[in-house]
Amino acid sequence: MQVLYNIVFVIFFILSSPYYFFRMWRRGNWQTGFAQRFGRYNSKFKQAITNRHILWMHAVSVGEVNVCTQLIRALEPRLPNLKIVVSTTTTTGMGELQRKLPNHISKIYYPIDWRGCVSRALNTVRPEAIVLIEAEIWPNFLWKARQLGIPVFLVNARLSDRSYPRYLLFGFLFRKLFASFTGVGAQNEADAARLLRLGCRPEAIQIVGSLKYDAAKLEERRLVDVPEMFRKLGVPPGARVLVGGSTHAGEELLLAQCYLRLRARFPDLFLVLVPRHFERSREVGRELESLGIRYVFRNEISLSTQHARGTVDCLLVNTTGELKYFYEQATVIFIGKSLLAHGGQNPIEPGALAKPMVFGPNMQNFREIVASFLARQGAVQVQDATQLEAAIAELLSDEERRRQLGQNALQVVRENLGAIDRTVEMILKHLEGGALYVAPRRFAAGPARGALREGRA
Repeated sequence: MQVLYNIVFVIFFILSSPYYFFRMWRRGNWQTGFAQRFGRYNSKFKQAITNRHILWMHAVSVGEVNVCTQLIRALEPRLPNLKIVVSTTTTTGMGELQRKLPNHISKIYYPIDWRGCVSRALNTVRPEAIVLIEAEIWPNFLWKARQLGIPVFLVNARLSDRSYPRYLLFGFLFRKLFASFTGVGAQNEADAARLLRLGCRPEAIQIVGSLKYDAAKLEERRLVDVPEMFRKLGVPPGARVLVGGSTHAGEELLLAQCYLRLRARFPDLFLVLVPRHFERSREVGRELESLGIRYVFRNEISLSTQHARGTVDCLLVNTTGELKYFYEQATVIFIGKSLLAHGGQNPIEPGALAKPMVFGPNMQNFREIVASFLARQGAVQVQDATQLEAAIAELLSDEERRRQLGQNALQVVRENLGAIDRTVEMILKHLEGGALYVAPRRFAAGPARGALREGRA
């Protein structure tokens, strides 16, 4: 099976690499750390992990990085002598890691699932345990970890409607991989049932809730002064602000058209668009220009920026990691990827800010979370663009309705906190209970690997 997978992987990698390299080039800064994707690391990184007990955590992109940051903050006090290495797949994810995590935590790119690359990476890092955030299943990586006797945890495990049937279809490949997880933190009973069917051992699965509730904690140091930014753009104090967060293709145009119609009723209305993929910003800008909407890119705002009141209609955010700062100043929030795309984006952050939010029918990736918000009247769900405009108009005109929606959403978030602590306890229980075992002869020369225990050097 492994031979067949590696043959197929090499063929797929060669055929698809032009597309993925183009995406990396488009996002920029792709050269930095490029060799890490092939399991090659510089001397500075190797020196930082020498003779250390390593916990390797993997966060695919921006959303998982937010969860990873909170998980690390909870783990570090319990394992003070542990060296944490965090990997990510995307350049935007790496940017978030660099911004949010201190220098003593090493940040690397996850190796492509080529057998040689994976072997080089694991033999260099030599982790005592691996934590994968959400369902990032790469066979060679897990096969090699199992061969080396490294316990692997899957946390905040969620299987989308797209990925679950694929894992079932290729069960002959994935069942043993799912069975190899030492511990699995499922978000809810439905995900736990799916994971069990895919091969996870019943004793490994624990329902802990969604870590995204805890990841929405907002007591971090503010990195962006949005009110000052609005002042420079000439947005009057107290103006109504409509924020489209993590929008996908077509949704920015719908919001812009909605904005033009609503502005006749709410003259002070200001629009903020935050595309999910910032490299689409130029395309979105052209759509705004076609409608006669005057906009400014976020990265064009500087200390010398100053616009007269009423000369800018829209702020187009072409940076990453700043969405929550714009959410904080929103009057109404639209959650992207929910109207014209499939899956939806995270609604928890607006809820944690007690902000009124509206989303479309396609929130499949957050089904349980959305159900909680709707059951407690903490959000508004619409079916199409017409209903979206009506819902936004109603909220813009009714301050009490906005306040009540926001408070209801905040209560849902508060009631679901604690998943981070439960996940930490799950990991520590397995590591301290004997699930971690040693296979030093399989590693390259180096100090023997020991149990990961609290306070151990």
